Amino acid sequence: SVLLIEDPDQSSYTTVPLRCTSLLLPLLFGLFATPACGLAIPPPPAATTMPGGARTLYWFRKAIRLHDNPSLAKAVQGASHLHPVFCLDHSSMTGGATEGCKPSGNRMRFLLESLSDLDESLRALGSGLQVVTGEPEGELKRLCEELKVERIAWERETEPTGLARDSRVEAMARAAGIEVVTEVGHTLVDTRLLLAEAAGKPSITYSTFQQHFSHVVHRNPISITPTPTSLPPTIASISAGVPTMSDVGYQDADATTPLRGGEKLALERMNRYLARQEWICKFEKPSTSPCETDMNERSTTVLSPYLAVGSLSCRVFYEGLKKVYKAGGTHSQPPVSLEGQMLWREFYYVCSAYTPNYDKMQGNPICRQIPWGETSHHDNMLEAWQEARTGYPWIDACMTQLKQEGHIHHLARHAVACFLTRGDLWVSWEKGALWFESQLLDADWALNSGNWMWLSCSCFFYQYFRCYSPVAFAKKWDPEGNYIRKYVPALRNLPAKYIYEPWKAPIATQRQAGVELGKTYPKRIVVHETISKENMGKMNDAYSAHKRKQEEAASDAKGKKEGPVKKAARTSKAKASVTEESN
Repeated sequence: SVLLIEDPDQSSYTTVPLRCTSLLLPLLFGLFATPACGLAIPPPPAATTMPGGARTLYWFRKAIRLHDNPSLAKAVQGASHLHPVFCLDHSSMTGGATEGCKPSGNRMRFLLESLSDLDESLRALGSGLQVVTGEPEGELKRLCEELKVERIAWERETEPTGLARDSRVEAMARAAGIEVVTEVGHTLVDTRLLLAEAAGKPSITYSTFQQHFSHVVHRNPISITPTPTSLPPTIASISAGVPTMSDVGYQDADATTPLRGGEKLALERMNRYLARQEWICKFEKPSTSPCETDMNERSTTVLSPYLAVGSLSCRVFYEGLKKVYKAGGTHSQPPVSLEGQMLWREFYYVCSAYTPNYDKMQGNPICRQIPWGETSHHDNMLEAWQEARTGYPWIDACMTQLKQEGHIHHLARHAVACFLTRGDLWVSWEKGALWFESQLLDADWALNSGNWMWLSCSCFFYQYFRCYSPVAFAKKWDPEGNYIRKYVPALRNLPAKYIYEPWKAPIATQRQAGVELGKTYPKRIVVHETISKENMGKMNDAYSAHKRKQEEAASDAKGKKEGPVKKAARTSKAKASVTEESN
């Protein structure tokens, strides 16, 4: 789900000149030749390689694909040689700017599979992918010197850690006389244009952002960059293959997700969903079930992991949706439609790019300051949540699926995030976001931090009195508890009447089902009915403190505007009024 989007989980164009490799042509043709999309496909033009051009190093990061890759296309222009490189460093392994976060085996295998697929596609064009391990500054400096690089190109970044890294690499390159070429590619439009439309301050309201997006796209229509049919030769030969799981410190058994990575699989999955015109047109994210257990039959597209690593272009998917809508007539609308999910993605990218300390509470100007628990008790609660030991079967099933598969539905994310933070455990959203960052295949720094602020009622959403029930919420979609039976097998034999609340089952029923609370399955670590009300009181106190602080800031600002004399007179008058009322 995406967002994925995930979550809070996730224009028409005419003729698109489409050029594909022999490996990708059937997949891309499958998208653009469907009646729903109906695009004319002209013959591919000649290669753009220019003899006597620059020896160019292309640095793959989040655009792990050939289709619709604007920075790659820009790198090819005027290149005598093109040397594709991927740096397997901290940021690429954690999917963002979060420090101290080791990715799960699922995440690592998905990334390596995506790189292997890209390498295969590049080799079909007589090229290849050189994967190096280590910090990009040092590795790229070494490669530039060894290969006598004259130009280096990459996709433009939006995350703060990535921007700082790119600044260091750019300084290194320019000091060596190497030209630097960048281009926007990971978002639907340039986030700087959306910031300008918002007068320099990103909106934290979706409806306002939607207006900004519409205005920007009207002036700057979304376009699809052609896929290359040939590439300049590499500067030096590149040995076949990308690192294995053991090469990067993992075992094959560390990866248990059924979802596999790569551009070809991403396009196949997208095409399969875009062919379902009625489903696309009727899609409404809040109405989709969080309890589906078959990865190939989920109630959402599960394209978010491919969008996160960039093996699927967000623009190709977005434009495909617009074509389906045009052919299908009446359709759902943002924010709940699939188009709306893509706009959520863009919304969070703009917020994250221009908000200081976006992934933290302290120093984050849009985040409410809430005194989350920091004791050893709260650390124990966090650990129980991570390890699916809360004693609430629905929550534990979600957390088990997350760890096993690296993906859970956006409503499942809502439920477990609310449970960890304001709903039950009173643990900081930052700690929950860090765990999600390590586990999710679609981990995306901007979306992940934004969604956690939303679900903890720290920003974007402020109705803290609306709390997900860890018992009643999932029954709407799964009254028999089949989702729990799969991911919490210790409870598989319990009757449906007790599957969500095993503590209510008579001892005889528990024994008959092979359940012994506290041994075969943990007792619940909190009583939701009680703790949720206590936490609402804490949220109310935090919101009241926030309001007082705002009022004080407004008063101080007014005082500065008035000057000291008028401010003193106003204060004196206010005190006199209070004295008169007390008398």
